[in-house]
Amino acid sequence: MSNRPLAIDLAFYSLAALFAGATALWTTLDPHAQWGAIAFGGYLPAAVCIAILLTQLGAQWRLRALIALGTALAVTAIPLVLMAVERAGGATDRAQEEVHVVEASAARLLDTGSPYLHADAIAALPEPLLGYNPYQPGMALFGFPAALFGAHWWTDARVWFLLAAVACAAAAARLLLGGGGAGQSASGHGAGKGPLLRALQATFVFPVCALTFATGGDDMPVVALMVLALAFAHRERAFAAGLAIGAAAALKLFAWPVAVVLAFLVWRGGGLRRYLGGFALPVAATMLPVLAVDARGFFDNVIAFGLGHGVVESPAQSPLPGFLVARHLPSGELIAPALLGLAAVIIAALLWTRPPVTAASAALWCTAGLTAAFLLMPSTRFGYLLYPVVLLGWWLPLRDAIAGTATSALFTGVPSEDAASDGLEFGDNAVDELEDETGPGPSMAVEWWR
Repeated sequence: MSNRPLAIDLAFYSLAALFAGATALWTTLDPHAQWGAIAFGGYLPAAVCIAILLTQLGAQWRLRALIALGTALAVTAIPLVLMAVERAGGATDRAQEEVHVVEASAARLLDTGSPYLHADAIAALPEPLLGYNPYQPGMALFGFPAALFGAHWWTDARVWFLLAAVACAAAAARLLLGGGGAGQSASGHGAGKGPLLRALQATFVFPVCALTFATGGDDMPVVALMVLALAFAHRERAFAAGLAIGAAAALKLFAWPVAVVLAFLVWRGGGLRRYLGGFALPVAATMLPVLAVDARGFFDNVIAFGLGHGVVESPAQSPLPGFLVARHLPSGELIAPALLGLAAVIIAALLWTRPPVTAASAALWCTAGLTAAFLLMPSTRFGYLLYPVVLLGWWLPLRDAIAGTATSALFTGVPSEDAASDGLEFGDNAVDELEDETGPGPSMAVEWWR
């Protein structure tokens, strides 16, 4: 067996250790520095263990999986819990602003029926930035434990972000393995264990994702729900896909472009009505009551602040094109949203002319669309690129499952020799369509990353 998977693991953990060490030494953010110091002690031993395995013959999947699990605990769960414990004990620098915002919005929702403050009320606060809640109303649900039971480590919103993401990733992995029955899909072929391991590494071990889990975490259940929706779409469960992406859309606006891509995908299969019904349930349940009570608060926080028109500037100011245009060009605050809208129109036109035919190609569409959005948003940050990283990671098992399903059509039993040619022709057509959409199969890219 090839040692290439181990070589990739070694490079991955080694580079991640360098990133964590650099973060510990040079960041100016206290939560990031603490994560870097702890995570360095997780990535480095993982790299050493992989280096030892490289001295043996063959890639040992079970040992690789155990190392990945241990690393995920060391760089994601342990620093998160340690910072949550210290924060519950009174430390004020153990979480990013979004954790405070989510928990405060939950308390406000329970008190007033709205998780938002109006712009004039925010301007009167000693720290106006913490008064803004740029999330959809559903995000406040993660702050309910703290609002109901007080400050404990287990009521920290980050703990619930992590649990939600783990649940979604586990469900997606089960769907791509086939939902039980010896890891086989209904057609006899699920995703391989190698691609699934890569997807889980991308979600829980990749440094930007692990750092986000430990210090902020609000983006991780959103992207995990996107992945779950793609997995449901792969299994042609349109209503469940709509529920999953609707839940993500009830948390953050970032999920809405993904919902559009998935709509094009299920439309081809005739499941659009069921998909839209599933999507509407969580969105309507979380948004309509708040809009009925406080539509102005929603606009001030989610729309105006997100477009850079709040009473204070958003801290999301990474020097990406959208931010640079908005900051430095004449009338840049108008040009940047116009460029974002133009990109959306172009992508929508391309989707109309060539809609995705598989969940794997939908994942690539989502990756391209979200990357364009993050690059062109007036208020943006490098951390948002975790979305493309996770979606590309899950493209591997999605593509692997689709390739196995299409290829298996070539070899399924047929009732007689006379029907064999018809069965072969169907299989050829399935593989031809797959190759036209996502490249020759079984995908060389998937095989390379196993």
